[in-house]
Amino acid sequence: MKKLLILGAGTAGSIMSNKMRKCLSKNEWSITVVEREMKHYYQPGFLFIPFGYYRKKDIVKPESKFIPKGVDLVNAEIENIDSAQNRVTLKNGTSIIYDILIIATGTRISPEDTPGLKGELWQKSIFDFYTIEGAEALAKYFKTWQGGNLVINIADNPIKCPVAPLEFAFYSDEFFSAKGMRDKVNITYVTPLSGAFTKPKASKMLGSLLEQKNINLVSDFFIGEVDNTNKKILDFGGREVPFDCLVTIPLHVGDTVISKSGLGDEFGFVKADKQTLQSVISKNVFVIGDAGNYPSSKAGSVAHFQADILVHNILSFINDKPLTATFDGHSNCYIETGHGKGILIDFNYTTEPLPGVYPMPLVGPFALLKETRLNHLGKLLFKWIYWNILLKGRRLPVTDYMSMTGKIQN
Repeated sequence: MKKLLILGAGTAGSIMSNKMRKCLSKNEWSITVVEREMKHYYQPGFLFIPFGYYRKKDIVKPESKFIPKGVDLVNAEIENIDSAQNRVTLKNGTSIIYDILIIATGTRISPEDTPGLKGELWQKSIFDFYTIEGAEALAKYFKTWQGGNLVINIADNPIKCPVAPLEFAFYSDEFFSAKGMRDKVNITYVTPLSGAFTKPKASKMLGSLLEQKNINLVSDFFIGEVDNTNKKILDFGGREVPFDCLVTIPLHVGDTVISKSGLGDEFGFVKADKQTLQSVISKNVFVIGDAGNYPSSKAGSVAHFQADILVHNILSFINDKPLTATFDGHSNCYIETGHGKGILIDFNYTTEPLPGVYPMPLVGPFALLKETRLNHLGKLLFKWIYWNILLKGRRLPVTDYMSMTGKIQN
């Protein structure tokens, strides 16, 4: 019996456990998934919690609900990956041998890497919303906050869901307007980028929206430290931004086991071919989702678009055939802009977001690079799609690659 081992049961790991179980013979292949967290969170929902739209119970389900029959789910932490011996050691002392390994360990925030960020003001007037604990603490804080300087700061890229900080800024505008205190809240968006987003056309549109909503934009700001005493953030060049409430998007890093096992780059992301998703260090190791160091967005849509490509390449590997399926960096994101509207962007490694419609030509129904109510409804609908279709490895009526159909090219 040959063994497929999947590390991580988040979005990427759950999708792959379902897809691989369907295409590998149960008589020839066993599949094991190792996961330390038995609660599965709908992470896009973290954004909604500080503003009272969701509560914790709305975005969490048991992990076991998404692992198919015929797949063993092991609740444990990983100690080491020995790719030379095809062995993963767990912290409980046991080892698992594999023939093929899929790494889907994701990424995590590392606030301790920025001096002063996790100081005395942590979860008092400095918060993250990338964890359930941070999102809930911020929700509690916003209930009684009387206003002042609200600063949203991205420490550096890459980060999970690159548009989420922008969505937070837009939702803050709506939230405090609804509370009748928008004039008491000065919102500042601080980013290491030279504009609001990584892609020029989208950046121009999103920057214009920030301006329309009276949200200040501070660009090219690489945070060096947080001054807890004087409540300000400082960049490496000496610039300062004062805050009364700091919402941080801390540095993101890969799972510690990746670096420890010699499979990752300096940030703990698996070194992998950006098209085949195969490790550049060990040929029978593959990576999917946020865990890889390829230059695509760290977003759930990326894991979805990668999944069938990875299945194809793993089957080719098993049959000693060339890995011909290629991932083009395809990603798309709904961007909540507040007041019941949203934007949809669709892009890949080489093509920036373009206007048009998605996913079908002429009819869409979603508009690209345009603020509409239907895009907002699409964002809300995605939660149902995530639980019922995406995690279970079912097909959606969209292409894995970025299609130019329906797009307007200048």
